[in-house]
Amino acid sequence: MSRVLVIGCGGVANVAIRKCCMLPEVFTELCIASRTKSKCDALAAELKDKTTTKITTAQVNADSVEELCALIKSYKPDLVMNIALPYQDLTIMEACLQCKVNYMDTANYEPEDTDDPEWRKVYDKRCKEQGFSAYFDYSWQWAYRKRFEEAGLTALLGCGFDPGVTQAYCAYAKKHEFDEIDTIDILDCNGGDHGYAFATNFNPEVNLREVSAPGSYWEDGHWVEIPAMSIKREYKFDQVGDKDMYLLHHEEIESLAQNIPEVKRIRFFMTFGQSYLTHMKCLENVGMLSTTPINFEGHEIVPIKFLKALLPDPASLGPRTHGKTNIGCIFTGRKDGKEKTYYIYNVCDHQECYREGASQAISYTTGVPAMCGALMMLTGKWTTPGVHTVEEFDPDPFLAALDQYGLPKSESHDPALVP
Repeated sequence: MSRVLVIGCGGVANVAIRKCCMLPEVFTELCIASRTKSKCDALAAELKDKTTTKITTAQVNADSVEELCALIKSYKPDLVMNIALPYQDLTIMEACLQCKVNYMDTANYEPEDTDDPEWRKVYDKRCKEQGFSAYFDYSWQWAYRKRFEEAGLTALLGCGFDPGVTQAYCAYAKKHEFDEIDTIDILDCNGGDHGYAFATNFNPEVNLREVSAPGSYWEDGHWVEIPAMSIKREYKFDQVGDKDMYLLHHEEIESLAQNIPEVKRIRFFMTFGQSYLTHMKCLENVGMLSTTPINFEGHEIVPIKFLKALLPDPASLGPRTHGKTNIGCIFTGRKDGKEKTYYIYNVCDHQECYREGASQAISYTTGVPAMCGALMMLTGKWTTPGVHTVEEFDPDPFLAALDQYGLPKSESHDPALVP
């Protein structure tokens, strides 16, 4: 029996909450909290007669530690699931520490205001020392390690698909398939078609900032940074077909490089169609991806926030998105003195996801791991005090839960490698 506070009520939270309600013996009570309480109320009303999980709702500003603490102290949860925006990771972590409750999220911290002088000072120092310039990195959350350890609390970072499941795949490969891993290529393919000229499959602010940033990868103990979209490969994905994919910076590379220290190279690739890239480049060229406020007719607006308001809501894409995703990891290394390769991945169908949970596969593939990560924490399987990423825990029960609750793994021991 447990009480869980879910902060956020967007597309990913919608999936995670529905999955939690399938396990009322573990998720006995849920409180859904968001800045917009009406969204929480609508979901709670829909699920009321479909589960024995007791669901309540609340309004909260997740940017306010004070408001978060008031809610946590009132509800007294065993776990806080942060499925809000990555901008709010630090305030929610701080509230969890003050209220002595375990924490988890699905994406690592990045600042909403990249012009903030205090943040910029730390960021510029990190860029110089570490060698990559993406706005998102683990350092801000890793700084909480000692405080969570001393409090006897567990913070689980990035328990979505990538990051999240991809790191569990790496831990599984290390545990079962390899004695030493030389290279890891993480491939994220979305073969879905929503019919719009341009739309993003998750929060436009986060998506477009991530994709338009310089790419980077880990090689021989250091970061190599490249211009955005400058490394392109083609790959034939199971059940999707041939797709163009591009090397991006991605957060799990940072933790994997620390936790699998023998690895010589880690890369992350994501597929994009030419139409998406053309639209994005045009928007970038005219300043619409900027996070710096401008004055327009007497009002201060942030260009990328205005663009977000114009684009289709990712949560609305479910009914019109057809096709499949394929996300996984390809490894090279050695087992018992012999060279080997291995590929572990999941294929997910957009329309099947929508029929089950009113969501397209992008939200589904993040929401299901969020529930499974919470399940690991609440059942005592992942409880080491401190701040941890997924690959630091035993992957076996987590992957078994994914197999059971909607994201079964596929494997190949003779995959095509990415040049």
